[in-house]
Amino acid sequence: MKFARNVALALAVVSSSCVGAFSTSRINNAMNKASSNAATMLRETNGGLDTDLILPSFSTKEEYISYLKKAGALPDGFALGTAKGTFVSVEAPAMGPLPIKATVIHLTEGPTDSWAAVFTSNRFPGCPIKVGKDRLAKGHPLQALVINNKVSNVCPGGDGIAAAESVCAAVAEGLNLPGGANTVLPSSTGVIGWRLPAKELAEDVVPKAIEAIQEDSAFAAAEAIMTTDRYPKLRSKTLSNGVRVVGVAKGAGMIEPNMATMLGYIMTDATIEKSKLQTMLSAACNRSFNSISIDGDESTSDTVVAIASGLKPLSSEDELQAALFEVCEGLSADLVRNGEGTGHVMRVKISNFPGSEYDARRMGRHLVNSPLVKCAISGNDPNTGRIAGAIGSFMGKFFPEESVDEMSLTLGGRTIFNNGKFVLEGQEVEEELSNHMGDAQLGEHDDFPQHQKFVEIGIDFGGEGSDVTVLGSDLTKEYVAVNADYRS
Repeated sequence: MKFARNVALALAVVSSSCVGAFSTSRINNAMNKASSNAATMLRETNGGLDTDLILPSFSTKEEYISYLKKAGALPDGFALGTAKGTFVSVEAPAMGPLPIKATVIHLTEGPTDSWAAVFTSNRFPGCPIKVGKDRLAKGHPLQALVINNKVSNVCPGGDGIAAAESVCAAVAEGLNLPGGANTVLPSSTGVIGWRLPAKELAEDVVPKAIEAIQEDSAFAAAEAIMTTDRYPKLRSKTLSNGVRVVGVAKGAGMIEPNMATMLGYIMTDATIEKSKLQTMLSAACNRSFNSISIDGDESTSDTVVAIASGLKPLSSEDELQAALFEVCEGLSADLVRNGEGTGHVMRVKISNFPGSEYDARRMGRHLVNSPLVKCAISGNDPNTGRIAGAIGSFMGKFFPEESVDEMSLTLGGRTIFNNGKFVLEGQEVEEELSNHMGDAQLGEHDDFPQHQKFVEIGIDFGGEGSDVTVLGSDLTKEYVAVNADYRS
């Protein structure tokens, strides 16, 4: 059910400030606070129908699911359906029938030119990536998206592009799209190297997904696109004039994007030019999905799409950009927290880095990808020398001429390194640091996020430079177990 959303008070504040967990420039603290207060008032006015900037704590999976369903109301002009099916892999027939899901997102009022996408830079991209890049380059309007899990359709033995196009054709036929398959964007995620079960998808799963189509909630899509994800991820934001932005994403492993996320879809009913939406999406990806890492592996299927139905006027482009930042940053944090076997999430805040924001993010990812750092965090072991060692390794390799003499480090807000020396005297400090890690610990098998806490690491190079925040996960036995048995 669509609802009235008109809170003019929030517009003046939110449109002047882009608030998010991955800010890459210094934002006035007072403006941050005012914007957060305005966002809170807006959410309360909407009866809780937006996700919170920082999700609350949950005590049960049912509580978390209920929260997402309530916040997942679709923007005007969107409908979606999901369905399940089975297939037998040509490459591994002994595994027998395997489950597969499809999601169809439909723009009910006709095709739109206002869509943007960012794709993986992996040199072995999936066939849906090739199709999507071609659609984007040729300026095709879109009226539907189709997403399948279980098989990523990457470098398959057959004709993967033809397989993807056949699924798009089935969507176009089932929805009676006047523009045909060219107005359908495909995405696939799952096992690399397997042929896409196009026949099963086109003749069975997609028709059932179209039969199940509804205009109420995006939650079903958040759930259906999952692979090894332990729980669905959804974020939403309503602008002051009622324009709505809703995003869903999946991804738990092979996550160190260089262009986007594993799979992410952002829907809005705003009226916005295609070129402006592309610029906004790219900026949002840099501040969010390009600032996370679970395991350092960039997927062959990374895709994030923003699509606008154009059914509502946009009163402020700045406000829409701020909403995209909030939704993308929230989803990217959810991806890390939901990482395969994740027991802790590290939040690394880098200040005054002597280089570009791009290089500062590289350094942050280098730190959170260090196996030694990951293992120490996993064990609640304040082995702070590993943090300094990882930073020193990066700086020595890539910025050997830059001084690190003024660099300081904090862990859990406590200074642990300053003026070229560690500051770690006493058992009390050791216990404080270990307790900080323990307080942020998550269950490796949890099927919902109990809290939103981080292991907080601060790196300040002194002087002036770039400010970024990078998120990463620890390394647990569960991560190894999941990836040792992924295909089954």
